[in-house]
Amino acid sequence: MSIHLQEEHYTRLKNRKTARLEFYTDVVSGLTASPKALKSKYFYDAEGDALFQRIMQCPEYYLTDCELEILSHQTDAIASAIQASTDAFNVVELGPGDASKSSYLLKELLNRDVDYTYMPIDISHNVLSLLQTTLPEQLPGLRMQGFEGDYLEMLKETEQKGRRRLVMFMGSSIGNVPPQGAVAFCRELYNHLLPGDVMLIGFDLKKNPMVILDAYNDSQGITRAFNLNLLKRINRELGGDFNLDHFAHYPTYDPHTGSCKSYLVSRRQQQVHIGPNAIRFAEGEPVFMEISQKYSLEEIDNLAVESGFVPLQHFVDSKRWFVDVLWQR
Repeated sequence: MSIHLQEEHYTRLKNRKTARLEFYTDVVSGLTASPKALKSKYFYDAEGDALFQRIMQCPEYYLTDCELEILSHQTDAIASAIQASTDAFNVVELGPGDASKSSYLLKELLNRDVDYTYMPIDISHNVLSLLQTTLPEQLPGLRMQGFEGDYLEMLKETEQKGRRRLVMFMGSSIGNVPPQGAVAFCRELYNHLLPGDVMLIGFDLKKNPMVILDAYNDSQGITRAFNLNLLKRINRELGGDFNLDHFAHYPTYDPHTGSCKSYLVSRRQQQVHIGPNAIRFAEGEPVFMEISQKYSLEEIDNLAVESGFVPLQHFVDSKRWFVDVLWQR
């Protein structure tokens, strides 16, 4: 093994050890807190990635179809709006998934002979490895450089002198930030960008509450399996002894606030061990897993302004259930 490969191997092992320690610390602190909570970023191991891809194919999960409609039918308008706002740019995507949505825009930019590099950022090594294999085949001529890690940490690495950035944050991922933290998160994004950079962000819009609730409680039980998979991951990687049958998946939606929340609820009084830690659960005690915040168009524009961005344009699907918005730094 060459010195370079030895160093790369050592760095990856060191990073994995650090990531495992962070995972352990976050899980134990979250489950010993009151109320109990787990961080949704840990959903995405290999099985979690696969389950989420299946969720996006569920008939109840309208978000994927709505955003696909926008990006496939309004690609020309989106590309023109981006080119009108910035030139000589690279495309950075936060949490790309399988890039099935962003690939429409990537293809359009290639067809327009835009000189860009696609830079996906994801915490999941599995996601980036898949994209490195599949995207160059789907989009001949695409230049790509993946970045593994947290969004804000990796954004700094995507800076290139003389080139602005289009930063894509699709799929209503912004909804996974609680409302009270959304402004702070967007301000952090703003602070990590340079003047002239633009963002294309997906937001799920407020609508019939039953449509929203069904999307997070699909009839096939895939969302339930997705949430419970985090407990399986804790068992496998951290030495936990969760019995998955002792927890129920429970989603809620508040149409006033727009907050859709997912919980795992303890079916009985029980004690779970994670390493040396014994964690008690009361019967009916919830563990907060994830939020999926819904917005109105007015609330989205206000969020842009409060964060320092200039809102440029809305791209809404035919049902007006979802919107991709263009903001500029």
